[in-house]
Amino acid sequence: MLDDITVRSAVPQDYDVIVGVVDDWWGRPASRDLTRVFVDHFGSTSLIAEAGGTMAGFVIGFLSPSDPAVAYIHFTGVAPEWRRSGLARDLYERFFAMARDDGRTEVKAITSPQNATSIAFHRAVGFADSDPVPDYDGPSLDRVVFTREL
Repeated sequence: MLDDITVRSAVPQDYDVIVGVVDDWWGRPASRDLTRVFVDHFGSTSLIAEAGGTMAGFVIGFLSPSDPAVAYIHFTGVAPEWRRSGLARDLYERFFAMARDDGRTEVKAITSPQNATSIAFHRAVGFADSDPVPDYDGPSLDRVVFTREL
């Protein structure tokens, strides 16, 4: 099934497509968590998956400018019709390879403690997760922190 998918680096024009679908894909308001700066300035390390010219999934990630050992996955989405196809895992594996090629030894990500699907997925692709960290992203914005060694 993934034979129908092409994967490329993100370009600034992808931002409007992503924010146009992500609330529907996530089933809740999520577009506010992704600002244009991530696609504009981290496009070379972010991945867009397409099937027949239509976005099937994406990973917005970057190589930490502050910690040369770390890469970070900020935002991920997969179209409902592509879930459980292996697409998300494939995109993560591509990101891991890119990070390794740059000498990174660790990938990090976060999610809310209520996001059981995200927690299960990250565990399935080899991340260790923390207990919820109170106020991680500000007052009442607790987060689970994921870490994966490369």
